[in-house]
Amino acid sequence: MSAGADRPSFHLAIPVDDIARAREFYGGVLGLPEGRSADAWVDWNFYGHQLVTHRAPARERADAGHNEVDGHDVPVPHFGLLLSTEDFHALAERLKSAGVRFVIEPYLRFAGEPGEQWTMFLRDPAGNALEFKSFADESQVFAA
Repeated sequence: MSAGADRPSFHLAIPVDDIARAREFYGGVLGLPEGRSADAWVDWNFYGHQLVTHRAPARERADAGHNEVDGHDVPVPHFGLLLSTEDFHALAERLKSAGVRFVIEPYLRFAGEPGEQWTMFLRDPAGNALEFKSFADESQVFAA
């Protein structure tokens, strides 16, 4: 799991209400290698990027809403990764095998158009929305 050599890695810290459940999901379900940690946070190797789950008191998580994209309600906010097609389908199978409930099931979006991509949305146990996608042609990531 590494970021592309020609791309910088990002760091993202997100709130979770239970570190043990975060470990089960990010380490167990997603299969991410765990890095440094303390009682209130865990670093994850998110395909070469640094994702940190910080324990924060349980609170009402305001859902900023949804945007309609290709006939689906995409949750806002969300974060995720662009994966190779092989990695995307392997992760989709891993998630299905783990019984993860998808917000949007894996499917091919914008078929035959610029930006054709596989995509899927899910939530972690703390309610954070994640999107994983794979472009048929990575040169189309920012295509108009």
